[in-house]
Amino acid sequence: MVASPNVVGLDAKARTSRGQLGRLDAVGYLICLGGIVRRELLRFFNQKERFFSALVRPLVWLFIFAAGFRNTLGVSIEPPYQTYVLYEVYVVPGLAVMIQLFNGMQSSLSMVYDREVGSMKVLLTSPYPRWMLLLAKLIAGVSVSIVQAYAFLAVAYFWETDIPTLGYLTALPAFLASGLMLGAIGLFLSSLVRQLENFASVMNFVIFPMFFASSALYPLWRIRESSETLYWICELNPFTHAVQLVRFALYEQIEPVSCLVVVGTTLAFFAMAVIAYDPGRGLMARRGGPAGETP
Repeated sequence: MVASPNVVGLDAKARTSRGQLGRLDAVGYLICLGGIVRRELLRFFNQKERFFSALVRPLVWLFIFAAGFRNTLGVSIEPPYQTYVLYEVYVVPGLAVMIQLFNGMQSSLSMVYDREVGSMKVLLTSPYPRWMLLLAKLIAGVSVSIVQAYAFLAVAYFWETDIPTLGYLTALPAFLASGLMLGAIGLFLSSLVRQLENFASVMNFVIFPMFFASSALYPLWRIRESSETLYWICELNPFTHAVQLVRFALYEQIEPVSCLVVVGTTLAFFAMAVIAYDPGRGLMARRGGPAGETP
């Protein structure tokens, strides 16, 4: 049986329409992603005090604390270092990732604020899937954190931190991975807090234990000499592995264990955040949705 020309023509038009729709969907996803990232970057660059305040904490630690501890907290030869290094050289990677940690929590704070004033509610009611919208918010926050981290590294360069020139390039994927992990943790935390006033206390319970119980400020072998229990807490801290990933990458090396931990933690927390923001299944369902949204 031979199909009529009209049927063949309609079928061809349907296939063409479906192809165009697929391309439009792909373009639409990119437009959505670009719009959210652009909004976050514009917000960041329009808030110059936010940029300088993000640099104050690591620079104070580098210029003041590191100078005082230079002769007492030097680091012996251990990977990725090929020789004895001064304390300020050791802490630079940890301080750079600290910027990403604070930025991830600050992005989560803005999520709670947006949910209260309603802009997040409008975003989550768009036709795009929630995982796409949350991923776009996550990538937007990471973009800001990478700009801040490299601004800090540019200042630290004049402090004789001895980072290889190529290391600034090889560290970019590590900064991306660590930023995604810290942003995913903050994204999940933002789903747990309904009121803006409660988020500051949550940040204190997350930021300071993660930062100080890590290898950001001192090598783990020194911690092990003091306390075996604290050493294992630091080993289980995902922030430790984010710091180690960036530290090795700055010296053109790969730390495979830290890479696996960072990727696994990112996927786990992002999946929990997607579920938590789903009004049909997660925490938003028990709280009436974002900003009072009814599932």
